[in-house]
Amino acid sequence: MSILKKKRAMISYGRQTVNEQDVEAAVSVLRSSMITQGPVVEEFERELCAYTGAKYAVCCSNGTAALHLAVLAAGLGPGDGALTTPLTFVATANSALFTGATPYFSDIDPVTHNLDPSTIESTLDAHPEISAIMPVHFAGLPSDMASIGEIATRRSLRVIEDACHALGAEEATVDGGVAKVGACTYSDMTVFSFHPVKSITTGEGGAITTNDAELYERLKSFRNHGMRKPVGESRRWFYEVEALGYNYRLTDIQSAIGVSQLRRLDFFIERRSEIAAQYDRAFGSHPLLTTAPTVEGVKSAHHLYPIEIDFSAAGISREEWFSRMEARSILPQVHYIPVHLHKYYRERFGFSVGDFPRAEAFYAKEVSLPIFPNLTDVEAKHVVEAVLASLE
Repeated sequence: MSILKKKRAMISYGRQTVNEQDVEAAVSVLRSSMITQGPVVEEFERELCAYTGAKYAVCCSNGTAALHLAVLAAGLGPGDGALTTPLTFVATANSALFTGATPYFSDIDPVTHNLDPSTIESTLDAHPEISAIMPVHFAGLPSDMASIGEIATRRSLRVIEDACHALGAEEATVDGGVAKVGACTYSDMTVFSFHPVKSITTGEGGAITTNDAELYERLKSFRNHGMRKPVGESRRWFYEVEALGYNYRLTDIQSAIGVSQLRRLDFFIERRSEIAAQYDRAFGSHPLLTTAPTVEGVKSAHHLYPIEIDFSAAGISREEWFSRMEARSILPQVHYIPVHLHKYYRERFGFSVGDFPRAEAFYAKEVSLPIFPNLTDVEAKHVVEAVLASLE
C-alpha cells in the first residue's frame, strides 16, 4: 500500500498570532458586567499612550474608521484637500472623501516607497486648497516625518500619519534621537490598525494617538455619535449631540485582546525583523530581485516584506510567478494597486496611467512575501527556496 505524502499547509503573506493569554483576556471580559463602553477600552488606550509616548489615544472599530475620525477632527470638509501617496490601501484617500474633502497625490521615493518630500511642495503649490498631508508608512518603514513636518509647519498644514503598517516602528528625530511611531513628534495625529495581519490584532480595530487635547475631545465625540456631556452637568443620564458623529466604538472584548497583544509587541517586531533579515541575506545579491528597503537610524515594523522582481528579465509574467508560488503552497500578495489607477478614481478625478510613474513602476514589479511572528524558520526557508526556484 502506498503512503500518501501529507500536503504542505498554505503559507499566506500574513497571519494573526494569537495565544491562550489573548483568549483568556477576551473570556475574562465576557464574564464581566461590561463587554463594551467599559473600563478595558480606557486601559487599552492608556497602554497605547505608554508604548508610543503620546499624551492621548482614542480606540475605534477599525483602521478605516480611525482615518475617518482623524480627518474629521482635523476639520477637513468640502473645499479642502488632503495630500497622500498613491501607494497605499484605498482607505487612506477614501477617508478624505468621507468628509467631502478631495484627495491629492504626490509620487513616492523610489528607494523607500514612501511619500517623497521633494515632490510635495510642487503639489501644494498647484493645489492651495490642500490643508493636510497624510503620509503612509508603507510596509512598516516610517516616512521622512522630519521633512514632512517642516513643510507642514511652514505652510500651516495638518499632518495625519497613516501608521496602520507601523505600530512598533521607530523614526529618526532631528536631534539625532529616535521616537516611536505614534508619538506624533512631527504630526497632529497618528492612525493605527489592528487588523489580523497588522503588528497586533483585536480582530478588527483601530486607534488614533495625539498630543492635542482639543483634537482628543473631538475624536472621542465623533467616535460616539457626536455625543458629549456638557461641563458641569450633574444629571447622569443627560448628554448633547454637538456634531454629526458615528458609532465607531471598540468593544472591551477587543480591547482586552489588544492589551494582551500589546505586551508582546516588541517580540512580534523582533521576530518580523529576524525573518526580514533572512530574506535580505537570501535575495540581496540576486540579479532579478530588489529586497525591502532599509534606512539608517529608522526601525521598520516589517508589516510587509515587499520585493521587486524583474519579471521581464525573468521571462515570466507576475501571474505565472504567482502560480508557481501557489504550487509550492505559498500565497504572496501585491501591495498595492496605486489608488489613482482604480476605476472609481479614474472616472471621478480623471487619473490615468503615467500620472505617478514611480508608484506605477514599483507596482509593476512588487510582490509581498510571507512575514508574521509565528512563521517558523523552516517555513521561511521554504519561502526562500520557492522564490529562487520560481525564477530558474
